[in-house]
Amino acid sequence: MTTKGEAFAGLSVALVTPFRNGEVDYEAFRRQIEFQIAAGTTCICPVGTTGESPTLTHPEHERVIAFVCEVAARRIKVMPGVGSNSTAEALRLTKVAEAAGADAALQVAPYYNKPTQQGFYEHFKRIAEESALPQCIYNIPGRTGKNVEPETIARLAELPNVTMVKEATGSLDQASAILCSTNLTVLSGDDSLTLPLMAVGARGVISVVGNVVPQDMIALCQAADRGDFAEALKWHRKLFQLCRDMLGLATNPIPIKAAMKILGRDSGELRLPMTPLEPQQEAQLRRTLSQYGLL
Repeated sequence: MTTKGEAFAGLSVALVTPFRNGEVDYEAFRRQIEFQIAAGTTCICPVGTTGESPTLTHPEHERVIAFVCEVAARRIKVMPGVGSNSTAEALRLTKVAEAAGADAALQVAPYYNKPTQQGFYEHFKRIAEESALPQCIYNIPGRTGKNVEPETIARLAELPNVTMVKEATGSLDQASAILCSTNLTVLSGDDSLTLPLMAVGARGVISVVGNVVPQDMIALCQAADRGDFAEALKWHRKLFQLCRDMLGLATNPIPIKAAMKILGRDSGELRLPMTPLEPQQEAQLRRTLSQYGLL
């Protein structure tokens, strides 16, 4: 069955935001975008969790969205993170993304204030009704503090431009409930669960590890998509430790920025309260990168 957001099937990459001397490094950013275009990535997702959006100022957030859309120039889809725990702020950022030429909006569930299920529904409904962009609901209760239940997502699926879910609950049952009750495009929000989720009907991933090995994640998605699960399993096993390190050594995006620094693709600079890997963690990351064949 064709899903509502089928144009976003495959690999989307949650881009890091490069910093240098405390400021956004737009030249490094341009190189990251061109790297993803050359790899054949379906979509890039700036200013999300991996993009350190909580520590960007509002003007920086808006400038990054505009910059990424400008550089992408319709050569790759752009789905920026525009969510907020304030409905009015999420709607304002969504309109900024729409005006900049984004292809979709990544809407994290409101965090900290822990809405009721009706509150979640009204939040996403207001944004969907006041924006023409396809909406991707980003459900990550480990960060937001509360789950958007499958029944709420099924209600939201009735809205024409709610088309996707970034599924980061870690629950195959939750993903299956959404897939059984809607025709939304489900995208994995955890790299290491991409294959299990695609096996039950997900259509791809919004990936952290894709910042460094996009072509390998594309190979996994394409193998699963054509039903070649032996080939997909081979890629899953190759990628697994790298994926685990990206989320297991420290809070995202600390490890991915460290990996990109080691590989000469980023300064590795973070904004507080994010802090660099400890020496023993960096040593583990170097071992993993070496074992993978990247060093």
